[in-house]
Amino acid sequence: MRIETVHRVAHPPSEVLAWYGRPGALIRLTPPGLASVDEPDVGGMRAGRLVGTRVGPSVLPTALRPHWVLRHVEHDERGDQERFVDQQVRGPFRTWRHEHRIAADGDGDRTAIRDVIELELPRHLERLAPIAESQMRRLLDFRRRQLHDDLAFHARYEHLPRRTVAITGSSGLIGTQLAALLETGGHTVRRMVREEVVGPGEISWDPSAGRLDPVDLEGVDVVVNLAGKSIATRWSSSAKREIRDSRVGGTALISRTLARMQDGPSALVQASAIGAYGPRRPGELLTEADPGGEGFLADLVRDWEGAAHAAADAGVRTAFVRTGLALSDGGGSLLPQLPLFLAGLGGRLTDGEAMLSWVSLDDVVRAFAHAALTAEVVGPVNGVGPQPVSARDFARTLGRVLHRPALLPVPPAGPRLVLGAEAADELIRTDQNVSSARLEAGGFVPAHRTVEEALRHVLRR
Repeated sequence: MRIETVHRVAHPPSEVLAWYGRPGALIRLTPPGLASVDEPDVGGMRAGRLVGTRVGPSVLPTALRPHWVLRHVEHDERGDQERFVDQQVRGPFRTWRHEHRIAADGDGDRTAIRDVIELELPRHLERLAPIAESQMRRLLDFRRRQLHDDLAFHARYEHLPRRTVAITGSSGLIGTQLAALLETGGHTVRRMVREEVVGPGEISWDPSAGRLDPVDLEGVDVVVNLAGKSIATRWSSSAKREIRDSRVGGTALISRTLARMQDGPSALVQASAIGAYGPRRPGELLTEADPGGEGFLADLVRDWEGAAHAAADAGVRTAFVRTGLALSDGGGSLLPQLPLFLAGLGGRLTDGEAMLSWVSLDDVVRAFAHAALTAEVVGPVNGVGPQPVSARDFARTLGRVLHRPALLPVPPAGPRLVLGAEAADELIRTDQNVSSARLEAGGFVPAHRTVEEALRHVLRR
């Protein structure tokens, strides 16, 4: 089977080739639900490079995720054009060869990217060739849009100096993509990990033990703190304590450390959540000026953001990105809905008129990068899409994107059975119309303005 495509971007070959040659490019070109890269901090197109991936979303056990290994077998450079070829070493196909050609298109202000994939399916799966071709073409289209949107993002910040950014939670869904986005823009990323023995460029810290050496943050311009235990679980007393401690304790440690440094990072960008406003605020437009709501998540966000006061009081620019419902095929609340919808059993999760403040994974990642790179972003900012939708419209749109019906509302007992009554009440039965006006007024340009655009991108439809 041979699949060939050509697409063009309005950027010169030098920019496109630099993007492809940096660490993070492969991660940005790989949908999180499709595969994850073994060595996220390694990049380049050089011949001989081995690239390993685990197929399937990272929420699955490793044993259920086949290992796919490719080798870059050819790499040619000729002025403003390059060609490289990767070939399967082991993996799901009988054979696989992917040739990439990147060259000037026309007067040199545009670039043409040509992909040629030649593959053979296992013999017992050859009847699935039409499906395989369709999926490959969808993947190449995803890559086209991702490259276009990332290059447009980087162009808006090209006048700024390159930064060194330390990231906690860098192996999570948002952290993996944020590190890759920054690296493809020429910034340096230092991953903060809990191991005592670390690799090149990594920083060791232990929030539970209160250990973070200020020396390790010297030369860092911005810290982005994404660390925190998942809230998508049953909220027992011990679970709520762990959720709180993983956020408040780690934030307080980073904040204290930055506050006592004489020439340390100048900014702290802190993950937060629209849970600050309480689970149900029908009929209200919620902005960052709102005093906040009630419930476990609202109290958690108040304490979480409050834990950064030492850094803010010391003059460190401190920003809080309050994320909405992040849409991705690799995790979050969308992933568990997909099997139901694909089976024709999908529907809304809560009251039909309840408002859902969504954001695509890529736009929330770019919102964190925007906050890291933009000196004017201070205090809370809502990381949500421009057009919240009702639960009914969200379900209908997801059904339309997947070409499936969306007629069967999920019984309230379902989420309660999985998450327990309290977590289901605050995570599923929400009604929040959250404004993105402050984020956009600060210069942020979303790639996905409607929920349909976002779903079609993340689901490659």
